[in-house]
Amino acid sequence: MNTPNPSLAVRPDQASLQENLRGGGLSPLDVLAILWRGKILIGFMVVLFVAATAYYVLELAKPRYSAHTVIALESREGQVLELESVISALGADSAAVYTEIEVLRSRNLVGKVVAQLDLTSDPEFNPALQPQEPIARLLGLPRRELSQEQQRDLTIDGVLAAINVTNVRQSLVFRITVVTLDARKSALIANTLSEAYIQDQVDLKFAATERATEWLTERVSRLKVELEDADAAVQQFETETDLAGPEGLEGLNRQLKDLRDRLAGVTVSAQTASQRVDALVAVQNSGDMAEMVAVADDTVLRQIWQGVQAGTRDAELAEQRFAAVLDTARNVADRSTMQTTTLTQAVADLQAQIEMQSADLVMLQQLRREAEASRLIYEYFLNRLKETSVQQGIQEADARVLSTAFVPGGPVSPRLSTLLPLGLVFGLLLGIALVLVREYRQNTFRTADELEAASGHAVLGQIPLLPSRDRKNLMRFIKETPNSPAGEAVRNLRTSVMMSNVDNPPQVIMVTSSQPGEGKTTHSIMLANNYAALGKKVLLIEGDIRRRVFSNYFDIKGKAGLVSVFMGEVSLDDAVVHQGGFSVLQGEATGANASDLYSSNKFHDFIADLRTRFDVIIIDTPPVLAVPDARVLCRQVDGVIYAVRWDQTGREQVRQGIRALESAGGKVLGTMLTQVDPKGLKQYGYASYGVGYDNY
Repeated sequence: MNTPNPSLAVRPDQASLQENLRGGGLSPLDVLAILWRGKILIGFMVVLFVAATAYYVLELAKPRYSAHTVIALESREGQVLELESVISALGADSAAVYTEIEVLRSRNLVGKVVAQLDLTSDPEFNPALQPQEPIARLLGLPRRELSQEQQRDLTIDGVLAAINVTNVRQSLVFRITVVTLDARKSALIANTLSEAYIQDQVDLKFAATERATEWLTERVSRLKVELEDADAAVQQFETETDLAGPEGLEGLNRQLKDLRDRLAGVTVSAQTASQRVDALVAVQNSGDMAEMVAVADDTVLRQIWQGVQAGTRDAELAEQRFAAVLDTARNVADRSTMQTTTLTQAVADLQAQIEMQSADLVMLQQLRREAEASRLIYEYFLNRLKETSVQQGIQEADARVLSTAFVPGGPVSPRLSTLLPLGLVFGLLLGIALVLVREYRQNTFRTADELEAASGHAVLGQIPLLPSRDRKNLMRFIKETPNSPAGEAVRNLRTSVMMSNVDNPPQVIMVTSSQPGEGKTTHSIMLANNYAALGKKVLLIEGDIRRRVFSNYFDIKGKAGLVSVFMGEVSLDDAVVHQGGFSVLQGEATGANASDLYSSNKFHDFIADLRTRFDVIIIDTPPVLAVPDARVLCRQVDGVIYAVRWDQTGREQVRQGIRALESAGGKVLGTMLTQVDPKGLKQYGYASYGVGYDNY
């Protein structure tokens, strides 16, 4: 018993390009080979896209015209009050540039253009005036009614979509581009927008000047009242207060200094007098006359004391004199104390007067300063009011038109010269993508190398597609065109089968496939005819007793079949039909299961008997994957030819079918690639892989 071919479990080194593509192992040359094989599809996609692009540009697309105007912004510092005034200066930084771009694209500004040009009456911008969509008309949908305000808003949206504002780098120059379906309209909208922008700047400045004038007028009026109130407060204060003035205040300060100096001297004298009184009283209390004379320091008392000591004067006289001296000292002390008190009060009164005069003077100076400040502010705002009043009516815009838009001579889009290369590129890319996707998804066989790599068996023959699909005409085609490419291909198949075992070539050959419609019956007939051409005695058996299609090829209706012969009901000679030099034994309906019949010993004996009567026996069996008949019959034959339909049979189907046969003990001689389409080979880029028999 044959063992399964190990090549089905381990793929050969000659992996197909499709398998490499799925595994990511394609080299650049492999990719080029795939693309070269798909050049027809790629070329078709390129031609299709180029033609579609040209048709779109020339027939379908509406030409659009572009017009542009250029404006420049001037950075200058016009002011009403200060640099940050009501009329602000235009800066040159990026924020100012972006701001002006947004102003140019603002709905308010575009709305003025729409109103000025009456663009709400233009169907290009107003959807309410455009025809209803074909799908909506087809579905019978009612048209939505739009109010005037909605139409205006939608028109502004449409105009905004047609406007593009760009800034020239590192400058205050702006380019306003308008693209519409009409050349004159594009130029008109661009020029109108630039004019509206400049006029809008003038209007804004005029409005700002008016607001500034109103504000300044109100402010000056309030400042005038405040100034008058301040002057009145100064006058009232001067009237209600007795101010000596700065000079008088200075005289009072000098007078205060003199009083303080006198007070200091009198205070010292009073202290000295008080101390003398205290000393005289103390020595009087001691009773020591000599000490009293010394402390009193009086000449008369000293003379009297000398007389007392000399005995010429009375001691009482000395005491009287000392008492007189003490009284005198006390009078001096009292007088000094009184002077000190008087001067102290005078200093306090004068100091209080000076402090009151100073406070009044400070208050007067503050009132005068406030009045002066109010006068300065009043005069400042009064001058600004005059300047602002002069500026009314002479405002200038911060922008000027450098270049007005002109009517374009031709459309800006669509441009055939631009879109055709794009169409070519897109067609090329799509074609390449389709080829690669087709190659990736391709799960069938287009070359013998692919089939051999996937099946693990040699490809015995490549049979081209027959020109006639009528089964009744097959035998006539074989007789009339023996040297056709199909005939040569079958002869090559016959040779390959015979060379599969030179010493003992297979006698009983089974032809099967994975699924119906792969040409196994047609090629079984042609192979039987080729063997008969060698002078061999050939028997062609219809092993597919379920479908029984031989009657479509041969005129054998009503004849007994295979079941009747091997059951012994009919002799083989009565059942076979001779066609084209070989014998045909058709299938026959039976109530028994075909697999049971083929696995019986009686059928084995029947095949053994046929071996003695025919040189070559070819059995056309049902597909392997459809029913188990072929797996049963493969054990009764010398070899199996596995038919694979070109570009139709899946890879996994072939692997499963061959694996099923080998696991059942069948010997697969090889495969044959059937119904090969030469045109398809060229279409897929496999022209070099063709069978090539038509060259002879």
